[in-house]
Amino acid sequence: MNNAELKSRRDAATPRGVGVMCDFYAARAENAELWDIEGRRFIDFAAGIAVCNTGHRHPKIVAAIRDQLDRFTHTAYQIVPYASYVELAEKINQRAPGDYPKKTAFFTTGAEAVENAIKIARAATGRAGVIAFTGGFHGRTLMGMALTGKVAPYKTGFGPFPPDVFHAPFPNPLHGVSTADSLKYIDHLFKADIDPKRVAAIIFEPVQGEGGFYQAPVEFVRGLRTLCDAHGILLIADEVQTGFARTGKLFAMHHYDVAPDLMTMAKSLAGGMPLSGVVGRADVMDAAAPGGLGGTYAGNPLALAAAHAVLDIIDEEQLCERATVLGDRVKAKLVALQREIPQIAEVRGPGAMVAVEFCNADGCGPDAGFATRVQARALERGLLLLVCGLYSNVVRLLFPLTIPDAVFDEAIAILEAAINESVAVAA
Repeated sequence: MNNAELKSRRDAATPRGVGVMCDFYAARAENAELWDIEGRRFIDFAAGIAVCNTGHRHPKIVAAIRDQLDRFTHTAYQIVPYASYVELAEKINQRAPGDYPKKTAFFTTGAEAVENAIKIARAATGRAGVIAFTGGFHGRTLMGMALTGKVAPYKTGFGPFPPDVFHAPFPNPLHGVSTADSLKYIDHLFKADIDPKRVAAIIFEPVQGEGGFYQAPVEFVRGLRTLCDAHGILLIADEVQTGFARTGKLFAMHHYDVAPDLMTMAKSLAGGMPLSGVVGRADVMDAAAPGGLGGTYAGNPLALAAAHAVLDIIDEEQLCERATVLGDRVKAKLVALQREIPQIAEVRGPGAMVAVEFCNADGCGPDAGFATRVQARALERGLLLLVCGLYSNVVRLLFPLTIPDAVFDEAIAILEAAINESVAVAA
């Protein structure tokens, strides 16, 4: 069996709507490296779309899953509960931002966490409206798509979407949107589209993931908190991509001096196992009636075992600190390149949530083609990169935080070569 044969079988057996970036098939992976079925090696700067912050097959995660396999794999927590769910909820409650009593519920996917956060907010407030932001990504379910602020490919052909969802522009100085502009637009929504007394929640990503790794300014987050407090609206921080040491803190909201009422999490929570959660104010979390939250696989015991190991690894290996060190190294390299390469419009991102945005050489407008060339050139040399952004002109770097220094340096050299080769093609 080879990659070409599997490609033919995939085309016949699976729908085209499940987009696939790579033309090869994984055989095994270890930390920040993976090998395909033909034996080729790749350095993974995608990390399963920010899922493997602790790397592929971390020994402590593998051991934790194996230990749980010897006990039981499933009972459905709502039928027969187990201690690991309660214990992980206690850990999350203790470590999540906010100086107030908290409770946590676990689910399976990031979109499921978002859906349940909206359900909880509506139950707690008795209101229906939700405000989200341009460029935000909140999942592929019907409500997730409604909240998401990017049409192609996520919304194309799937409407109509749930009502009472409104979008405001996210602060983006590079593209001419200030914090004042964003907050003013929300006030415009209150005047033109929805009474603030009908708004249950405002949901935002502290750092937009699919939207292009734009970090919410401190004054913007404070402004959202002030607006929510003034109108009895709940503030939801979507930390599905930003959580678990990626930004140099356990959660990105730890970079701010205000706390959300609810927070979603998933991706790196369980190091590759399917697990998500919602944590928030205890009184708000208790708004849903018994049976209103949950799911057959919600809080799967194997995934919970992995999540306990993930939290231990983050602490023991000081991954928050390492995220900052690695992020600073790659940003320094990219900023140095920026002085010579006019297509590099901006280098940004907290911790190891790093992105480089590309524009036309004359600085007039986004250049998606350049970003795609960088991605393709890097892949030819064995480095996996992801493209994102409203204009698909941003390359995001999501390396495992456990990546060995030698492998990291090798990857950065490939990235530099891919950018330089893309400049040569553009010329």
